[in-house]
Amino acid sequence: MVHESAAQTHKPGKTRKDPAENVEVFARRHDFSHPEAQHLPDADTRLTAERLTKRGVVTLRDLQRVAPNLTIQSINGTASSNFYLRGLGFNDFTQNNMGPVLTYFDDVSYAYAAMATGLMFDLQDVRVTPGPVGTEHGQSDTGGEVRIRTNDPTDTWHYGASQDIASYARSRSEAWISGPLAKGLSFRIAGMTRQGGGWQRNADNGAHLGDADLKALRAKLRWQPDEHTTVMLSGHFVSDHSQVVTSIPVHRLIGSGPLPDVDSKHVQWSFRPEFARLIGRSASMKPGENNQFWGWDLRFSHDFGYATVTSVSAFETQRRGELTDQDGTSLSQADAWRTIQGNTFTQEVRLSNSRPSDRFQWVAGAFYQRSRMDQEFFFDYANYTARKYFQVTDFGISQESISEFGHASYRLPHGVTLFAGLLHELDDRSINGLKTIIYGQSSRSFLPESTASNQFAGQAGISWQINPRALMYYKMSKGFKPGGFTANNTQIQAQLDPFQPETVLTYELGLKTDPIPGKLRINGAAFYNDFHHQQILGTVLIPDYGPLSEITNAPKSESWGFETTIDLHPFRHLFITQNLGWQRGTFQNFPTVNRAKTNAYHAATGEWKAINDNFSGVDMGQPKLTMNGEADWRQAVMRGYAAELGVDWMYRGSQAMTPGGTGFYRLPSYFLLGAHLTWRATSDRWQATLYTTNLLNRHYYESGGQATTNYIYIPGSPRFIGGRISAGF
Repeated sequence: MVHESAAQTHKPGKTRKDPAENVEVFARRHDFSHPEAQHLPDADTRLTAERLTKRGVVTLRDLQRVAPNLTIQSINGTASSNFYLRGLGFNDFTQNNMGPVLTYFDDVSYAYAAMATGLMFDLQDVRVTPGPVGTEHGQSDTGGEVRIRTNDPTDTWHYGASQDIASYARSRSEAWISGPLAKGLSFRIAGMTRQGGGWQRNADNGAHLGDADLKALRAKLRWQPDEHTTVMLSGHFVSDHSQVVTSIPVHRLIGSGPLPDVDSKHVQWSFRPEFARLIGRSASMKPGENNQFWGWDLRFSHDFGYATVTSVSAFETQRRGELTDQDGTSLSQADAWRTIQGNTFTQEVRLSNSRPSDRFQWVAGAFYQRSRMDQEFFFDYANYTARKYFQVTDFGISQESISEFGHASYRLPHGVTLFAGLLHELDDRSINGLKTIIYGQSSRSFLPESTASNQFAGQAGISWQINPRALMYYKMSKGFKPGGFTANNTQIQAQLDPFQPETVLTYELGLKTDPIPGKLRINGAAFYNDFHHQQILGTVLIPDYGPLSEITNAPKSESWGFETTIDLHPFRHLFITQNLGWQRGTFQNFPTVNRAKTNAYHAATGEWKAINDNFSGVDMGQPKLTMNGEADWRQAVMRGYAAELGVDWMYRGSQAMTPGGTGFYRLPSYFLLGAHLTWRATSDRWQATLYTTNLLNRHYYESGGQATTNYIYIPGSPRFIGGRISAGF
């Protein structure tokens, strides 16, 4: 949990102070942020917009730099990501299932995280909640949620812009304007563009790869007919034509040919003209995205005095195309083109207590979601000797769910508070129209499949405000996540068997303390997760074809760990924040195909034979230790100006990419160091920063996986040196 020391920046809509008073604004930087959260029984990470900017958090994936026990990994270097919070998550290449960690923007639930691509700009704050959620708002889930709030319209005129330029011609520009249109009516428009930054080259011909090309726009219109009512209409549009990072093959799984002589910056990729014609792309295409996202949401709230009603309606769409060279060589052994067309409609209504001073606090509501998705996967296996063909798999996904939730707390004497929540959810989803065509050989159509679930989830706990500077709490939570389907390179009907819903019973004990107010803050929480039917990426062996990934269920598993945050301000100018997360999990019962042994058997005999195993007692493989933090020296230099010099760091332990994985199946640990120097006006009207990320230019890998003949790693970014200037009025 994080409550970082941070500046109390200018809040949109408030009148700015005169220059003399602005000196006092800088003085308040000595206080730790979110003091009110020290009285809440949770392990949430709360992040101010200032800290996100300072740490260079411009994508969802960047959040792992500032939160404990959080890992967010790219899928094959693309915009699609997998979330792991407290080790809970799963690898879903097809991205057609709800993840264990949900993403929210302005109270809108994104069941498919990729739909939130490009929206991390003009932010107000971020909140990362670990553990089961859904009894107070939104949708039920087992791993937690990431809630992002963007800035709202203001009643007075404000505007601003920022420009960030760094190595490899990387550029990020942002601008916004906000103000009144009429009495009770105000607006805000913000835009962002990200360009360049490509740091890879083709080892064969020197072609450049990795440049970003993303543009995003968000607009909000707020109407307040009276002091008790607010209506907000928001809309956004994102166009993403960025190139993607290409993988490095680290082990030959099938065949005896040598791996290419490549490194993180000098890689191999190629696409055959025949494949380009098949998918309707240019023969000169590079691995990259061809995506558009757009959506709108309508929020209504009215305070009746005793209760507040809130309604959030939203519609989100995605039109995606992703081109990847998954084998990481100049051969066509696993070249892939994926298209996705999907939309989601959500509706939430909740009623809550309007008086924070009441001993009895409560919220009750309902949530509805409907989603539709169509996907196509094209594969070029022309240079894979066991196949030598083009293949396409396409399918449709339909999903609908409704849930009712409620949460209540009662404050007893002596600082004791009891709280409890309950959720009920119905979920129904199906896969239909799936067919696989092997060009020139065969066409296979598969029967539709469906899965439904009807589950309860809930929470109960107690907190004790020991004194004004210390809070202790204990809670038990049951989380629920619906089942779904694996639909990627489908060859037999059995691959479409739905995996079951996942449930978890979580026990959490937490402590929040400010032993020396303004000087030392220590927050921590310990947890234990008892899983039933945990959703895991396993393996299925297709006879005479090879092993394929399949999301399945581990009947029984468990995990445990802790996270802690220390905020330290030992003397006048020094501020230190240290986040540390440790977790470990083991399977207690998980029968599945052992991919490592199956691949080894084929390498030795040339025969595909499933080597089945039960991974009982085997570590789940998620990084045991994650750590990040920063140290800043802040000082007023002259009247009206201040300087800040700081370093930041991040460590992630090794990760097994398959159950029980060792050797190349285990992603190495890594440590990254960064630094920054900022000169600012104490009025916060402008600031200029010089910074570097990956200061030591470490070679590391973000994620890994198997692509037919090879096992691959996705390399992380090299050192970037840049400058950022921003101004707001």
